[in-house]
Amino acid sequence: MDLVTPDIGLIFWTTLSFLILLFILGKFAWKPILNSVNDRETSILKALKEAENAREEMKNLTANNERILKDARIEREAMIKEARDIKVKMISDAKEEAKITADAIISQAQEAIKNEKKSAMADLKSQMASLSIEIAEKVVKEELSNKDKQLKLVEDMLNDSTLN
Repeated sequence: MDLVTPDIGLIFWTTLSFLILLFILGKFAWKPILNSVNDRETSILKALKEAENAREEMKNLTANNERILKDARIEREAMIKEARDIKVKMISDAKEEAKITADAIISQAQEAIKNEKKSAMADLKSQMASLSIEIAEKVVKEELSNKDKQLKLVEDMLNDSTLN
């Protein structure tokens, strides 16, 4: 039963050693422990604040990235539209230039055909005139070879000239 009920001396010495230990801890260890706990608390609060700032910065960066992506999409669409407009303009310019060139070629061809036709007609007239003269020469030679025919031809011509 001695173990369950301590002596007054044991209680005194236990209390005295506890108070000495408490005094020594309060004098030498309590302040450094409290300072390290306070420093730790300050560093944790600082880390939490930095994490919150980082979270806000990430939100801002995300919003900024979204805005940059939106601007890039708009710029891309504008560039594509501009490229399409340039393509359409180039095609229409090429078509117009081809039409002008084709019209010029057709006009030149028509002019060349006209000139060739005139040349061919002049050549044909020249050949017909030569042929007509040759035929007339042969007919006149034939007609003038006989004296009676010559006289009759002169009379016919005189009659024709007097009638007109």
